[in-house]
Amino acid sequence: MIGRARTYLLRHAQVAVATLGALARSPVASAMTVAVIGITLALPTGLYLVIHNLERVTRGVDPGGQVSLFLKHEVSDAVAERLVERVRKLRGVARVEYVSRAQALAEFKRLSGFGETLSALGGNPLPAVVVVHPFAGARPAEIEGLLAELGRLEPVESAQLDLEWVRRLHAMLAIAQRATGMLAGLLGLAVLLTVGNTIRLAILNRQEEIEVIKLVGGTNGFIRRPFLYAGALQGLLGALTAWAILNLGLLSLREPIRELSTLYGSEFALAGLDLAASATLLAVGCVLGWLGSRFAVGRHLRAIEPR
Repeated sequence: MIGRARTYLLRHAQVAVATLGALARSPVASAMTVAVIGITLALPTGLYLVIHNLERVTRGVDPGGQVSLFLKHEVSDAVAERLVERVRKLRGVARVEYVSRAQALAEFKRLSGFGETLSALGGNPLPAVVVVHPFAGARPAEIEGLLAELGRLEPVESAQLDLEWVRRLHAMLAIAQRATGMLAGLLGLAVLLTVGNTIRLAILNRQEEIEVIKLVGGTNGFIRRPFLYAGALQGLLGALTAWAILNLGLLSLREPIRELSTLYGSEFALAGLDLAASATLLAVGCVLGWLGSRFAVGRHLRAIEPR
């Protein structure tokens, strides 16, 4: 049993090495096929990386949003503090922050650069704001109910829910993920067709050899084996090419992205393909190449019979 398994593995290893040598003997054709597969696999994988990095950017955003309560102009700090204590006890409220009119003015001057213009007004036009953070697990309906309750409080001039942009962003990411999946399916089919056509041409070029092998008793499995290895190797090399293309692209973008994030006071850095994603890419390329070869060999091998 052990000897049979050793012989089986040795034959497969010999076929794999011979197939690799055959690909090396036609470098131009092999390189063109591998490049096409690599570019095809790089497109959906690149979109996956874009979506993954966008999700990393938004991961720190509070999914429940926040409610901003703009107080009436005549409300004093003492009344506002009592309002904060009252809001803090409401159901569904995680924490509350109070920004007084003076703090709002100072923050606006610091960020806007219109300090001299505001000083010329002779007063503070900004209202005090109470920022309410709902619990992270709160459903949108619960947050909207909390918004209505807070808007009815006496010192509140208006209440605003800062949630719509979060919803829109997550909706766009969901659409992008679905579109990426559809594109990956179409491009995966393109890889199957590319490998299948390459193997079909190889079978036609070796038709007389295949007929001779069948005449001396060679089985379809024996004839099929080198073509399957050729398809799998082309898919694997194409996946490696896609991996290299993506990493070169990330390397060229990493420094500009770092400079841009620094300007916004962030430490964000582009994330590339981790070990699991890289292994998945290589496995998908190998499997697609094997499947494309399998379909082509199964179709054309049956049509070749010794005359």
